[in-house]
Amino acid sequence: MDKKPKIIVTRRLPNAVHTRLVDLFDATLNPEDIPMSQTDLKAAAQEADVLVPTVTDKIDADIINAAGPRLKLIANFGAGTDHIDVGAAHAKNIIVTNTPGVLTEDTADFAMAMILAVPRRLVAADRLTRAGGFKGWTPTGILGHRVRGKKLGIVGMGRIGQAIARRASAFGLKVHYHNKSPVSPPIEKSLQAKYWPDLDALLANMDIISINCPSTPQTRHLISAQRLALMPSHGVIINTSRGEIIDEAALADALASGGIAGAGLDVYENEPDIHPGLLNLPNVILAPHIASATHESRLEMGEKIMINIRAMYDGHRCPDRVLPPKH
Repeated sequence: MDKKPKIIVTRRLPNAVHTRLVDLFDATLNPEDIPMSQTDLKAAAQEADVLVPTVTDKIDADIINAAGPRLKLIANFGAGTDHIDVGAAHAKNIIVTNTPGVLTEDTADFAMAMILAVPRRLVAADRLTRAGGFKGWTPTGILGHRVRGKKLGIVGMGRIGQAIARRASAFGLKVHYHNKSPVSPPIEKSLQAKYWPDLDALLANMDIISINCPSTPQTRHLISAQRLALMPSHGVIINTSRGEIIDEAALADALASGGIAGAGLDVYENEPDIHPGLLNLPNVILAPHIASATHESRLEMGEKIMINIRAMYDGHRCPDRVLPPKH
């Protein structure tokens, strides 16, 4: 690269990533860990060669169409790109990249932690203990349910879904899944997983559901009030994917009424707002969108961004390019 491209980063990233970006490029960083406004995002798109957004930034057609001629790459800090209008970018010959793979294992670890914690009522036990409610061992104190032998239904059997399946098998869970199509027979055999083509049938027959599908117009409110009603009353649902996949109001009602037994949520329909009906329920664990939040994953995400930037400016194909969905 003869001239360092101008990089604008929309959120505060780990110090090591910031340092490398400044060393390698003409990087403008966001010193505050707060999202940029749509006006500021539009201004950034008009002056940058490379825009580095995160999941909190809505890079819509309005911003992309207003982008200056310098903007050649939107290097997303994250795997999901549903907050970026990839089609509009493609139409303007702006490349979009993401950071796949490096989040898989950490997100699967977190989902597995939820799968264990919700049935065993771990957070409720912690709250009781901190409040002085622990008066010694009792045969009936904070009774939960074992996970071994239970049926886990994974909705979305991509990289993360498969990583969860591997962990679940180790804990003695029976793995089932729903996907647009079955995974390859060797993968299905290695995971000891059973494919269900009918989502409704899967929901009605599982003890625990893990949501791991991408956010698309087709998956918005995929888990609706009607589908929550199909789940058994002892059922538990875990979501580490995207909040809008579950109808949050319907979920709050199902949890409050005993329609289902529990939930573990890391993502929300209108982040950072959470449906008020969920906030005081004892049978839901609420996490602040941290399934991939490890030091290691954040550094690896930063490295992927820099690799994609260097590849483009060295005349090579960006290894993590995202193309518009086929219609």
